[in-house]
Amino acid sequence: MSEIIFLVEDALEGGYSARALNYSIFTDGDTMQEVKDNIQDAVKCHFDTEELPKMVRLHFVRDEVYELV
Repeated sequence: MSEIIFLVEDALEGGYSARALNYSIFTDGDTMQEVKDNIQDAVKCHFDTEELPKMVRLHFVRDEVYELV
């Protein structure tokens, strides 16, 4: 496999949450570096060594809500 994609969002309780597309891999962290480290650990736990993706792509999703005036 060449890459795996994670959606990264601001968590309601602070920090960030991340989930993989097409795989049941979920993680979170208080800082972006912690999320990256947790993603790396989760991917290594999910795949066998010969199946590990070569690259992880992070897709950042941010919702912004405002009132119309």
